[in-house]
Amino acid sequence: MASVQTSTSGNLQNMSRIMLAQARYTEEHNAPMVGLIEKFNLGKGEYKLEIPKVAQMTAEDLTEGQDMVDSEDIDVSTITATTAEVGLKVIVTDTLLRQNNEDVYKIIGRQMGDAMARKKDTDIIALFPSLNGGSAIGADNALFNLANVSGVIANAKADKFGNDLFIVHHPNAVWKLATDVGNTLSTYPLPDAFNKPAVKDYWSGIKISGVPIFEDGNITNNTNDSGYGVIADKTAMGHLSASGRSEERERDASLRAFEVVITEDYAVFEVDDTKGAALLYDKPNPSADATS
Repeated sequence: MASVQTSTSGNLQNMSRIMLAQARYTEEHNAPMVGLIEKFNLGKGEYKLEIPKVAQMTAEDLTEGQDMVDSEDIDVSTITATTAEVGLKVIVTDTLLRQNNEDVYKIIGRQMGDAMARKKDTDIIALFPSLNGGSAIGADNALFNLANVSGVIANAKADKFGNDLFIVHHPNAVWKLATDVGNTLSTYPLPDAFNKPAVKDYWSGIKISGVPIFEDGNITNNTNDSGYGVIADKTAMGHLSASGRSEERERDASLRAFEVVITEDYAVFEVDDTKGAALLYDKPNPSADATS
């Protein structure tokens, strides 16, 4: 009996190690928006963060020997970000545990990590329509083509969105842009600010006027076949993370299984809505277009 218990305990430890490691890796690499925005971390025991926002100031010409007349009021407002708990539970049966199949554990871990990543990503995508005072660029069924995207970038630069601009939209929308661009603009390297493993796999290979275009399949339809993407500086939105992810196991004897639970505290929020704008453009079906 002792050998059976030892074997089960060993299988359980092996399962947890493989499954949770795979979940962590998948979560880190399957949420492109998290890697594109500002990151904040809470200290131990904290549950919220206050972020000061200082209004733009103006410098002036000075005359030698004369006092400065005008003064700048320091207009400081505060953004309060409070984390909330998100999690999921997986049931691992004794039968599955006895099989001790590492490939199966990896599959389960990938699904767990993908679920957590998708939740974070869609939470950030939900912020897009409120940027720029709630005023989106584009319109239902407008084409995400080279002319429109070039205009969007020019507008963002004229309005001083920031120096680390990026665009994110659904792969179908980016496909339409790619048919315009071809290979003429896709040979430039990804800017250093975005050249990191959690983000670069979602780069479309297209960079227009220095702005990289990323793809995110979690963008859903708003109306018709259109959806909200975004053009923004990384300082437009923020991701606040608490002390880390919790992982627990609990035995359910009557079910003859173990419950594996992962939870995480985080928040996503606007940092400065003047640093970005939603992009409402068409997401055509490439296969339908090819057969029409």
